[in-house]
Amino acid sequence: MASAASAPPTPASIKRVVSASLIGTTIEWYDFFLYGSAAALVFNKLFFPESDPLVGTLLAFLTYAIGFVARPVGALVFGHYGDRLGRKKLLVISLLMMGGATCAIGLLPTHTQIGSLAAILLTVLRLIQGFALGGEWGGAVLLVSEHGDARRRGYWASWPQTGVPVGQLLATAVLAVLTATLSSSAFESWGWRIPFLLSGVLVLVGLWIRLSVDESPVFKAALAKAEARKAREKVEAMPLLTVLRHHWRDVLIAMGARMAENISYYVITAFVLVYGHQHLGMDKQTVLNAVLIASAVHFVTIPMWGALSDRLGRRPVYLLGAAGIGLWMFPFFWLLDTENFGAVLLAVSVGLFLHGAMYGPQAAFFTELFATRVRYSGASIGAQFSSVAAGAPAPLIATALLADFGGSTPIALYVIASVLLTLLAVGVAKETRMRDLERIGEDDEDAEDGADAGKGPDGRAESAPVKSG
Repeated sequence: MASAASAPPTPASIKRVVSASLIGTTIEWYDFFLYGSAAALVFNKLFFPESDPLVGTLLAFLTYAIGFVARPVGALVFGHYGDRLGRKKLLVISLLMMGGATCAIGLLPTHTQIGSLAAILLTVLRLIQGFALGGEWGGAVLLVSEHGDARRRGYWASWPQTGVPVGQLLATAVLAVLTATLSSSAFESWGWRIPFLLSGVLVLVGLWIRLSVDESPVFKAALAKAEARKAREKVEAMPLLTVLRHHWRDVLIAMGARMAENISYYVITAFVLVYGHQHLGMDKQTVLNAVLIASAVHFVTIPMWGALSDRLGRRPVYLLGAAGIGLWMFPFFWLLDTENFGAVLLAVSVGLFLHGAMYGPQAAFFTELFATRVRYSGASIGAQFSSVAAGAPAPLIATALLADFGGSTPIALYVIASVLLTLLAVGVAKETRMRDLERIGEDDEDAEDGADAGKGPDGRAESAPVKSG
């Protein structure tokens, strides 16, 4: 008999959960991307004024990368307690931490006022942002995936993913309006603070919506089962150890899958501001407008790719996106070099369209890799640990390559190398579409009690698919 947690959700309930996850991820990514855009545009002057412009940008991107370093730590902490206490509570905490740090950045004195202490405080707040975001992604996508049904999981789970382009869209739009309406001196003096302080209002809205949803039914069922087995202490003790014992291959697959997705995204959306404005001499408003419009394209296409993965499978769609990004990198830079707005818009839009083919199925794909009792830890660790080697240094490496070689060829080859890693990781993975989230890892629990049935040849428990009839 199917458990209550397996019952198909009502349209109203799943939409409410999707809305709560989407608003939260939108706010958190707005905060995170706002920092990246500000690092490319003004932080080099405000917090590192003693350096030349390109070196100052490198230093600003270094503080940007530090936020990524904190994300795996956040993944460990939030994953551990999310697998013990539930998804919802940890998501509320992550939202408050991110919003508080972002508002504080908007109140920071600059180098002119307090010297080097300004850069130190900026770095600390960036660490808090990264820590919070490390716990946000896993909880948000799990809350939706575990509420939904297997047949449309790819589609519904892709909606929290759209928080990335919506957050990017919102951050870029606010910056674009400010740079268009304020003089350069006014923007650098006080205008840059406005979008950071705006985060406080957004957090209040997100908190109100996020508190209105219920805990994941799959998690509640797993917790009840653990209590019935009188093994709650064992199940809750260290989810990380269970992940490393039974799901280490899946963690490596998730990390590899993230390489091309993460690196390409930050080259296309963050580094493009440096390449277009500082290297080519284009007006920064032109580049911001291109990213703004392309982010809208990204938003529309992510659910489309998620829905397609429900029909074709996670792997085929993901592989298509990775291969497409690899093929697009050289044309991407050729179009940028024209310094024509239409060409720049095409370059960024096609890049984000192809990126969506990886990002759309990713939430469901990673969710379906791990058992319920370790899913928050496993999905978060796989996603966030790779960000240290992928998204964190991507703008930094791209900027350094530009400074050393003066052209785009090494940068394109850097992205293509990450694509090869992703193709390998996803290529060796098993298809996860239609897996029953409640049954993944059941045999692992039995094995810990002395049984060894239900394991595959790799020593990891196989999960049963849901019948589609």
